[in-house]
Amino acid sequence: MFEPRFQNRQTDKLMRAVLMLKDEEDAYRFFEDLCTIPEIRSIAQRLEVADLLRKKETYQKIAEETGASSATISRVNRALSYGVEGYARVLDRLEGKDEP
Repeated sequence: MFEPRFQNRQTDKLMRAVLMLKDEEDAYRFFEDLCTIPEIRSIAQRLEVADLLRKKETYQKIAEETGASSATISRVNRALSYGVEGYARVLDRLEGKDEP
């Protein structure tokens, strides 16, 4: 069983809240209240970087397409290579490879 490094009562509640979102509108409303716009854009950028890395795009092309720094691209690449498969699970589902 997976055990997150940051799990506590508050993060459990946050994860349950995310799972209760019914649709994209719910998600936009919740995240706009929860996060700043730059935080949301940063998270979205990292997801896009992960997608492009999985498609074997170069760091240069990823930086050009997303505006991400090489440090961000490297960090996402480390997560893809040595992380806990969070990006892979979500991206597979977005691509329809693995239904939730």
